[in-house]
Amino acid sequence: MKPLMRSMSVKNITIDGLMTGRRLLLFKWLMIVLPSAAVTVGHSLLDHTGGGTHSLSTWAWTLPVTVLGLVLSALFVETLFKVLRRLQTQVVARQQEMQTMKAVMQERERLSRELHDGAAQLVAHLLLRLDTISELVEANRPREAEAELEQLHEVANEIYEDIGDSITGLRTDVTQRGLICALQDYVEQFEEQHQIRTNLQTDDAANLLSPQASLQLFRFIQEALTNVRKHAAAHQAQVSLICDGSGLLNVVIADDGQGFVPGSPRNGKARPLGLTSMRERITSLGGTFSVASESGEGTRVSATIPIAPGRRENRNAAPATPAG
Repeated sequence: MKPLMRSMSVKNITIDGLMTGRRLLLFKWLMIVLPSAAVTVGHSLLDHTGGGTHSLSTWAWTLPVTVLGLVLSALFVETLFKVLRRLQTQVVARQQEMQTMKAVMQERERLSRELHDGAAQLVAHLLLRLDTISELVEANRPREAEAELEQLHEVANEIYEDIGDSITGLRTDVTQRGLICALQDYVEQFEEQHQIRTNLQTDDAANLLSPQASLQLFRFIQEALTNVRKHAAAHQAQVSLICDGSGLLNVVIADDGQGFVPGSPRNGKARPLGLTSMRERITSLGGTFSVASESGEGTRVSATIPIAPGRRENRNAAPATPAG
């Protein structure tokens, strides 16, 4: 029973809610009508086999019995279905709570990992720089100390921008505002703060994702643009979310920056792109993830995410929406 309950999703329940409601309504009326109809047909057969004798008297008491049976059946079935509807509502609410809790725990885990791999390492690097500056000052080497101070300023500025991006992303209410509106605001802020021209193209399919999927996709795009800011040395970036008509949402974040060779070292260290976290987000949505880049040719991060069939049934195509 537990595996079955886990395999069910709130998304499927809400999508199939109309069909389930019709089936339950049909079942309800069958439960009301069939018992009384069976009684009526039975008495009719008895009357028929009896050669038609006392037919009027038979129908005179069969009809009230049938009506009474209908009333009692209706009361019983209505009470039963009230209980069933209440239980269904509780199951849906419980599944929503479980999915929300799971999403929160996953987001906390990713955030702690990002802080460890990002801000924490930068702070450790900052402390090392401070020790170096202290040694240079004691050795009376002011020019070298001044150069270290400039590098220290760059590290502090990077920490400030990382924390600012994280706060901006956490403040964005994707569930309430919708994915497209949230992305438009974020892209505008990103372009204004970092002076990287960023274009956003979407169609209405992006708003067909579930709230959990919308949040994961927003964080995915945020991480990709953070990489553009920190590593690409780009002048322009492009973000697109377009449905290909077959139920797949294609997401692309591309830039015209310096590019890189995936897996190659950069300044003696592997480039910290956070690809693991990005891949995990897309995999959790049942999608695929890829990165294409060459030195001097920019970088292209791509993801393909399935849209539930019920969510795209009433989809009307909208023109691409530029932002920025």
